[in-house]
Amino acid sequence: MREPLVVAHRGASAALPEHTLAAYELALREGADGLECDVRLTRDGHLVCVHDRTVDRTSDGSGVVSESTLAELREFNYGTPDVPAELLTLDTLVELALSWTERPVKLFVETKHPVRFGSLVESKVLAALARFGISTPASAAHARAVVMSFSAAAVWRVRRSAPLLPTVLLGESARYLGGSAATTVGATAVGPSVKTLREHPDTVDKAAAAGRATYCWTVDDRADVELCRELGVGWVATNHPGRTKNWLAS
Repeated sequence: MREPLVVAHRGASAALPEHTLAAYELALREGADGLECDVRLTRDGHLVCVHDRTVDRTSDGSGVVSESTLAELREFNYGTPDVPAELLTLDTLVELALSWTERPVKLFVETKHPVRFGSLVESKVLAALARFGISTPASAAHARAVVMSFSAAAVWRVRRSAPLLPTVLLGESARYLGGSAATTVGATAVGPSVKTLREHPDTVDKAAAAGRATYCWTVDDRADVELCRELGVGWVATNHPGRTKNWLAS
């Protein structure tokens, strides 16, 4: 069994402001195997990397992402007072991941639901990946992008439109992930929280028996990293990619 591969959750977000270019660049330098981001649509149809419905928590401004234009959202600072940062678009993050030459890096894109734009979010994500030539990989193993969601309907939309693209059905219930939902939507992996994994360690074996990988979030404690290694988790999302890589190497 190989070690779990390490995904930088919103970048190296324990060290630098989440979803900023600097946080992702640091994660790459620290050896991250994958980069995770959340995406939302602006009012004028741009995909931006923002977790919350609003930018209030992560910027010096205020406003609902879906009610604002990209230009309006770019007026705010998403970094620190000393080191300002611009709002990150999905296109810029894809460019960063694909330009990294030291090793292949996967991009894990999470679509948020419910949102006012509904299925348009997945359509826009797939169109963006297609522009970069990574929406139709030869196999899941060679994919440079993965689309994830807590919404089973969103995962189904991706599988239906891009059947070769890997998908992760996220959830906090082992019953939900191990039941008919993942099978019905054709998810290629399940994504339990680390709390769910602690309570239901058989989730990994059940997923493997159904031909699915396991992506676990958000794994920041050493004991949880070791648990994921022992259980055979494929991917661990962490706010500390460098530290997690070092733990797995020891």
